[in-house]
Amino acid sequence: MSGAIAILAFHQVYQPLGDSILLSAIVAGIPLYLLFVMLAILRLPAWLSALTAMLSAAILAALVWRMPLGLDISATTEGMANGLWPISWIVLNAVFFHNLTIASGDFDVIRRSLTQLTGDRRVQALLVAFCFGALMEGIAGFGAPVAISAAILASLGFEPISAAVLALLANTAPVAFGSIGIPIVTLGLLTAPIIGHSANDQTQVTLALSAMVGRQLPVFSILIPGFLIVVLAGWKRMVEVLPAVLTAGVVFAVVQFLVSNFIGPELTDVLAALVSMAAVALLLRVWKPKTLWSFAADRAAVPGVTPTFRSVGAAVAQVADPPARIVRAYMMYVILVVVILIGQMGNLPFFSGSPPGNVKNALHTPANVTADFKCGQPAYKLCRIRGSAPIRQWMPAPSSSRSGGSNGPAATAAPPPNPKP
Repeated sequence: MSGAIAILAFHQVYQPLGDSILLSAIVAGIPLYLLFVMLAILRLPAWLSALTAMLSAAILAALVWRMPLGLDISATTEGMANGLWPISWIVLNAVFFHNLTIASGDFDVIRRSLTQLTGDRRVQALLVAFCFGALMEGIAGFGAPVAISAAILASLGFEPISAAVLALLANTAPVAFGSIGIPIVTLGLLTAPIIGHSANDQTQVTLALSAMVGRQLPVFSILIPGFLIVVLAGWKRMVEVLPAVLTAGVVFAVVQFLVSNFIGPELTDVLAALVSMAAVALLLRVWKPKTLWSFAADRAAVPGVTPTFRSVGAAVAQVADPPARIVRAYMMYVILVVVILIGQMGNLPFFSGSPPGNVKNALHTPANVTADFKCGQPAYKLCRIRGSAPIRQWMPAPSSSRSGGSNGPAATAAPPPNPKP
């Protein structure tokens, strides 16, 4: 048919082995088993482990699920491309951004500004482990927040094991969104074709997933700060700083919900952490704990010996940064937020043509500013398919029936596109 678009559809069988879901699921997990064994047990390099897992998945798709070779190769290369863009690109820029804050001295300024707000160990744990750790999760991710937060706490005199435990617990609230929303973006890229969406609908799927996660996590975000202090000092000591605990948790949860549902996953952790940090800092201007809680080593009065937290954190306590320098240190994060917001303006209801509060319409594929640079997005006309061009798509079937040629491709012809003047 002249001017038609041929679609080669392969209908996946979900139970290829003995019509058994359990056996098929066990075989489908072989790439994950290989990845775990090679990384955790054999201690092989990550690139080799990932490459082996990818090749095993491609082989299983061809031999067990009878996926056509052309579609198998296409899916494999598409996964590699998604790994490079946007995932690896975001990781590269996140690492660069974090290294830039260290090289410019802004990281030390931010650390000092947090630790000088209060001498109470409980509030310090909230600010460093929960608030600042969430900010690092939104910027760097991939384990860096736990390492950085634990190192800062240890430098302030926290026991190394306690510092690591607090950093790990605090990371529960922001970890789902990761560095600039990578986990949600990746999930959207993988889920869109499975549920029958085209490449142009990946943004819609990602925003829907972001909203789903953003409705579940706020509950944990409210509870985590309190649990953090209970682990550190006990229930009674946690109640003494309940205003700070509720301020950090509730503010973080509210911002996390709003950003994930109405903007997107990229800025969820960053904005929630910054606003929560600012809220606790403002609270400390009008409220202080009745009793200043500290460690036993801090209270040890040994003649001629400075308490542990003062000697370890001396550099932090002795430097007083002027307000302008502190503002300049935080401006890097403010600029990052503004730039990403500009790129996500199309996701906002009042920019997408949908009335504010209409979440369903707001989650339609947006007229995104960054869409001009993404092949396949509606705004980029040069990427639109014109004329006769074969499109091959692997379409999962909702049932496991093998009748009707489900193990082979079914070619259909779409009507010719409407000519444009």
